Amino acid sequence: MAEIEKEDIDSENAGADEYRACFEDDFEDYEDDFEVCDGDDDSFNELEPKEKIEELPLARKKEIQEIQKAINAENERIGELSCRLSQKPDENSSPARAPVCGIFVDFATASRRQKSRTQALKQKTRSTKLLRLIDLDFSFTFSLLDLPPVNEYDMYIRNFGKKNTKQAYVQYNEDNVDRDIQTEEIETRGVWTQHPGEGTAVSGGSRSGDPCDVAAAPKVDTPRLSSFLRAACQVIAVLLEEDRVGAEPGWCPGAQDSTLHISENSSQLNTSLPFLQNREVSCLCASQVWRQTVVSVHGPPGAAFAPALDSRYVLCVWDIWQPSGPQKVLICESKVTCCCFSPFKAFLLFAGTVHGSVVVWDLREDPRIHHYVKLGNCFWTFRTATFSTDGILTSVNHRSPVQAVEPISTSVYKKQSFVLSPFSTQEEMSGLSFHIASLDESGVLNVWVVVELPKADIAGSVSDLGLIPGGRIKLVHSAVIRLSDSLSHKGCEFWGATRTLNVKFLPSDPRHFIVGTDVGLISHGTRQDLRVSPKLYKPQQPGMRPVTVNVIDFSPFGEPVFLAGCSDGSIRLHQLMSECPLLQWDGSTNSHAVIGLRWSLTRPAVFLAQDDTSCIYIWDLLESDLGPVAKQLISPDRLVAMTVVGEAEKASGGFLALVLARASGSVDVQYLKRAWAAPAGDELRKLRLLLQEAL
Repeated sequence: MAEIEKEDIDSENAGADEYRACFEDDFEDYEDDFEVCDGDDDSFNELEPKEKIEELPLARKKEIQEIQKAINAENERIGELSCRLSQKPDENSSPARAPVCGIFVDFATASRRQKSRTQALKQKTRSTKLLRLIDLDFSFTFSLLDLPPVNEYDMYIRNFGKKNTKQAYVQYNEDNVDRDIQTEEIETRGVWTQHPGEGTAVSGGSRSGDPCDVAAAPKVDTPRLSSFLRAACQVIAVLLEEDRVGAEPGWCPGAQDSTLHISENSSQLNTSLPFLQNREVSCLCASQVWRQTVVSVHGPPGAAFAPALDSRYVLCVWDIWQPSGPQKVLICESKVTCCCFSPFKAFLLFAGTVHGSVVVWDLREDPRIHHYVKLGNCFWTFRTATFSTDGILTSVNHRSPVQAVEPISTSVYKKQSFVLSPFSTQEEMSGLSFHIASLDESGVLNVWVVVELPKADIAGSVSDLGLIPGGRIKLVHSAVIRLSDSLSHKGCEFWGATRTLNVKFLPSDPRHFIVGTDVGLISHGTRQDLRVSPKLYKPQQPGMRPVTVNVIDFSPFGEPVFLAGCSDGSIRLHQLMSECPLLQWDGSTNSHAVIGLRWSLTRPAVFLAQDDTSCIYIWDLLESDLGPVAKQLISPDRLVAMTVVGEAEKASGGFLALVLARASGSVDVQYLKRAWAAPAGDELRKLRLLLQEAL
């Protein structure tokens, strides 16, 4: 603004100077406005000395003469004007007046000249200011073409890169020829025939104008076709199984005397096979994806049978719809303490051993790379582990017996209970890229990444020594979580080191996990070392007690609640955000230790328990929250292990069944009654109201 004001002042000063110059010019011309009128002009001109004129140069003389002529002409014009004015009649004046001599001023001409100069000065000043405002701005520039120099590599490729190339073909539109013809288009029809004919259709064809003439690929709904084939295969397998049972009267899978009073019907898995005789079942595990798939772990035989199998543990993968024989038979050299299936598709089986190793079997492998034994008239393939952590990961491997192996999958239940759950669904995983966790009794929780190799090497791997030749699945150690620090408390020194017995991950948020201990406490933690509340879940009784938490199970319906069965016979129902249990049953099993505890897979308010006296208990919280609604004693063949399989009500029908392993080595399937299998109307909402009232 200061610069603009300065420029305005300069322009005004310049205008003032110009005005002064013009004003001086006015004074120079001022004498022209005053003209001397003399009556005797001729005598005045004659007074000019002729000698001076003759002394001047010729050019100057001509100029003076022209000036004189102009002055004389002006004087004559003024004289004539004066004469006209003097000749006007005047009543008061005398008719004859002598000529008047004096100075006359032309005020009109001077006023017009002054006004024109003032107007011109104003226009010039305004134009100067406007030109300063509308001056062109050259501050913004841009380039129309920016062509960087060619580097050496581009120059080399341009000159030498195309020496050994030639033009193979050129794409143009000359083959698209459209000609006008006067003849009509000939109708054609394509037909086919086959001789000799195979079937009812031996010939066929279509007209050229028909849309079916175009050979279009049929549209196939692949997921729907796969679902249909899977269901059809199950039906066919069941029919073949019935035919096989009819052909072998020596073994009957559906004996009526084995049906319990809590079940409608039952079936028995064929554990009378030669390699399963005299082997006690130590563990049962059901798949959460394929609900009819169960694995049974069999110990070493009581009597010698085959040298290749006598010292090994056998794992059998069963389909309960085909009880005549296992689908796969697996072997392990070490004692298997726990096992689980992969979370997405049940073709991977993981197991923990008493020596601290974690093994995995890929059930898709070609049976030709495994051992097979001829037993009777049939060949059986015994699959060895695809990958084992024995001896190759000594720095990160377990040094104590593995107590639990659990898959860490994404949230299966997208819809969560906003009333009870403070957590949200996290990461998405697909395919075989998932984690599993293994827990030993010393409090070491290892997290492994399951990796599928792109190609199998039949010669074996030099770097992965635990991988079988031809295998494609291996485990890579991801993280380790030591729970001994979080479990050490004041006043626990008397009990010694705390042992960890089992682990479960929250289905709706796999970051969170809970761990059962041998002091009656349940630890709460996360894989990312986040602060959690509460850190421990305690029973209603205060103080430390030598009570082991034998089994833990989360609700499969997305609710953040879990069950805990203890060695003192108590069963606790915990909510994830509460330290004390919502409900606790102390005398429901007559103080017998609870060794099995499972939620129902079809009803949210039903769960089942097993004690160490071979007794099964059924709870229905909507019917009674004070104790079990049914009780079943298993005798004389003692109950060793139990698991639950089932599927919710569908078009094909739902079911809920107990898979029971007996001390004799037999395994039977008990299909529970519809009262405990079929869900009641709006049962989940009623359960939530019950839990809210218990808070």
